Amino acid sequence: MKITFYGHASLSIEVSGKTIIVDPFITGNPKASHIDIATLKADYILLTHAHQDHILDVEAIAKQTEATIISTYEVATHYGAKGFKFHPMNHGGSWQFDFGKVKLVNAVHSSSFPDGSYGGNPCGFVIEGEHKNIYISGDTALTMDMKLIPMRTKLDLAILSIGNNFTMDVEDAIIAADFVECDKILGVHFDTFGYIEINHDDAKKKFFNAGKDLMLLEIGQSIQL
Repeated sequence: MKITFYGHASLSIEVSGKTIIVDPFITGNPKASHIDIATLKADYILLTHAHQDHILDVEAIAKQTEATIISTYEVATHYGAKGFKFHPMNHGGSWQFDFGKVKLVNAVHSSSFPDGSYGGNPCGFVIEGEHKNIYISGDTALTMDMKLIPMRTKLDLAILSIGNNFTMDVEDAIIAADFVECDKILGVHFDTFGYIEINHDDAKKKFFNAGKDLMLLEIGQSIQL
């Protein structure tokens, strides 16, 4: 399983010969100006919620790749009505795709499309594939519901929002890592704009002191699980 960071909360996950793009907000992020979305491959697009900083490039990528959009019922059917391929899910549900199993889990945030229309409830995802299991928190506060995840799935990686103001901060993300029982963390949703800038060295030190490994990737950098 290969994971590439495209800035903000945007990721690519390569698993079982398929490519998944998560929350594509690339062309609107000046820090990701070196990423050309026209070159991106995608078989699936996972969306945690409807905010613009998570869906900006969905239609462009879906149009060029014919990817299937996976999200909550409201978000998925929004794109289905525009003619895109989609797979609707809802909280607590799971589905076996050709790359692995996806479970949609709770997140505490908000969700509306850029025009203000209803975007359903936000979510996170648990993905099981290639004998590796990952949790994508999406934009969320720290929530006790995270404790449910390790009751069903032993995680190899937790992808957690850490930028504060709109989501968890570093300290809450450390507690979240305890709740999901995973010590290997990939931080997202930080540094994109002033509200969510963090001190990288301080964040890594706090995770290290808690016995955990925090990875903060450069935009375009990848890790292999």
